[in-house]
Amino acid sequence: MSRRHHSSRASTRWAVRIVPLFILGVLAVATYAVVDRLCVNYLYRKKHQAGVVTAFLVLYFLFFLLMMAAYLRTFFTVQLKPGVVPLAPEEQTEREAAEKLRKRHKRNRDVEDRALAPPDPNPDSPGLEAFYSKDVFVCEADGRPKWCSECQQWKPDRSHHSSDLGRCVRKMDHFCPWVGGMVSETSFNFFTQFCFYCGLFCAVSLAVGAYSFQQHHKDGDPIDGWALAIIVLSCIFGAFTTGMALTSIRYILINTTNVDMLKRPQTTTLAVRIPLSTPPSDKYNVIVYPLRGPPRRPGSEGQQPHTHHGPMSSRDQQAERKFAILRTKPRENPWDLGAMKNWKSVMGDNFLEWLLPIRHSPCCNHESMESDYRFGPLVSRLRKRYGVPELSTSSRSGHGVELQERASRRASQ
Repeated sequence: MSRRHHSSRASTRWAVRIVPLFILGVLAVATYAVVDRLCVNYLYRKKHQAGVVTAFLVLYFLFFLLMMAAYLRTFFTVQLKPGVVPLAPEEQTEREAAEKLRKRHKRNRDVEDRALAPPDPNPDSPGLEAFYSKDVFVCEADGRPKWCSECQQWKPDRSHHSSDLGRCVRKMDHFCPWVGGMVSETSFNFFTQFCFYCGLFCAVSLAVGAYSFQQHHKDGDPIDGWALAIIVLSCIFGAFTTGMALTSIRYILINTTNVDMLKRPQTTTLAVRIPLSTPPSDKYNVIVYPLRGPPRRPGSEGQQPHTHHGPMSSRDQQAERKFAILRTKPRENPWDLGAMKNWKSVMGDNFLEWLLPIRHSPCCNHESMESDYRFGPLVSRLRKRYGVPELSTSSRSGHGVELQERASRRASQ
């Protein structure tokens, strides 16, 4: 069983414990009011409207069951598999010791909580190979991957550090006490389904309340407090969850998250793999992995870079890869695949997965050798914009042409 990750904030932890119980309480009251008081006792027994009651009850329990299935799937996913980035085994002990020191300083009211850990300067830093073994990855201006100073390791694409969990989370969207934790790539599809069905559930409840209210008014009866309460509650929760559902669907269709939207005006820097024989260009910088020193600058291709460990081993030469460091324009989304492909990457490949909380999103699979997350056509446009050559099929495999290119380069040197 996966380890549970709890919020580090006491107020958030209490909210996560109380809010789900509050939701269950509201649902219990709503079910009593809609089913027993309005449908059975009033519309069926007093008004003898069996057909109307049957239609209301079928829709009510249909959306109730779908909503609860999506909610429970979301709740247990955020508890057991919130999408946190695993810590490197050799760094875990050091991080735990640093965390204990931070907490001790906090208890002692130390103003200097903990200095931010700078990126690991070691060219053979653990975890780097997971990035340069791909064809494209998100990087800093120097070509190295993004670094998390809290987790003290390199951050995978589209991951962000959560102050609530104290860990980096893949495709983090938001911390939601309504579903008990962090909504991320592992739970965003279930969360969307929950909000969608909750909106429909509130719509049915509103219809029952409004219809009962209208029947009371038509007969000249006193206002039914239960009908009025259902109308008010349905409007409040329905407006909230419908808004969340529409926002989530919009984010899915453009392949973004709440965190991405906050950073939308910013640019994204990508390390895009290019053939080793690519000539120097003044339009972009390059970096060669495995690292032997600082990133190479334009015009430095024929120079031997500074090395920390002497000449490269034959194994490193075999694995040598060159990347162009390209920057997008503000608001350009490199992961936008088009509306339908974006939808399928989150909600699944078939209609049944779109409706039912069956399995995790396809984007949770990070086994592709091209990138952690599938990139859209923007990468090809960036290649043309900066004059960066495409990789051939043999270049992508890491054999054939690339090996011949290395041999010819060494011969010319």
